[in-house]
Formats: sequence, structure tokens, C-alpha cells
Amino acid sequence: MSCVFCQLIAGDFPAHVIYEDETVFAFMDINPVAMGHVLLVPKTHYETLDQMPADESGRLARMLPALVRGVKNATEAEGVNVLQNNGAVAGQQVGHVHYHIIPRVKGDDLKWNWPAKKVSPDELTELRARVAVAMNIDERKGL
Repeated sequence: MSCVFCQLIAGDFPAHVIYEDETVFAFMDINPVAMGHVLLVPKTHYETLDQMPADESGRLARMLPALVRGVKNATEAEGVNVLQNNGAVAGQQVGHVHYHIIPRVKGDDLKWNWPAKKVSPDELTELRARVAVAMNIDERKGL
């Protein structure tokens, strides 16, 4: 087992566990970008979110509100970032699905590079249709 998160879940390495049940595992990040940075992972190994069954992804996501409240209150943060990266090009450093819960305060110097682009309504319409086809859905009715 080479996945560090799987090893943490198995108890092979110590972890500062915040919450654990039969499907999810939440723990303190040992290399935090801010004090109070928490990671939430599924116990089953999936490399990226698109590989997860919807019910398992839903169980994972259901923990986010409680973790956000807990981190925000414990750190007295003014806000919280919830991030989830898929693939190395998107910034994923550990190949196991995980959410970052990062407390934020004014002046903390954390910056996200978000170079918003200008696109035309026609481009959005065309891309929306392509996404719907890729998802194998009727774009007016949903899944």
C-alpha cells in the first residue's frame, strides 16, 4: 500500500484524527497552509472524485458543513476555503480523493491565482451542450 492516506487510515502512521466513521476519515494536515487546515478523505481509495460512486461522494460531502463549522469556530477564522483538486495538473499532490478545509483570516497572505476569462454566450451554450453529452444526460431534464 503506497498511498499515504490509506496508510493513515489503516493506522500505519500516526494521525491527528478529528472524525472517523465506517466511510470517512478527517484529520489535521501535517503540512498546513494555515493553522487548523483539515483534510477529509474517503476510507476507500479513489484517486479522483470522478471515480467515486455518487453515494460515497455524498457521504463524504455530508461531513463538510460540520467540519467547516468546527474549523472556523476552533480557529476563530473569518472564513474558510473548501478545496478539492483532481489530478496533478489541478494541484492534487496525493493520489487519493481529499477535501481541504482551510481557515482564513484577513491579512493571512494566502492567495489563489484565479485568472477569470471572458467568454461569449455562444461559447457557453456550446460548452454546456458538450458537457451534457459527455455526462450522457438530457440537458433539459438532468441525470
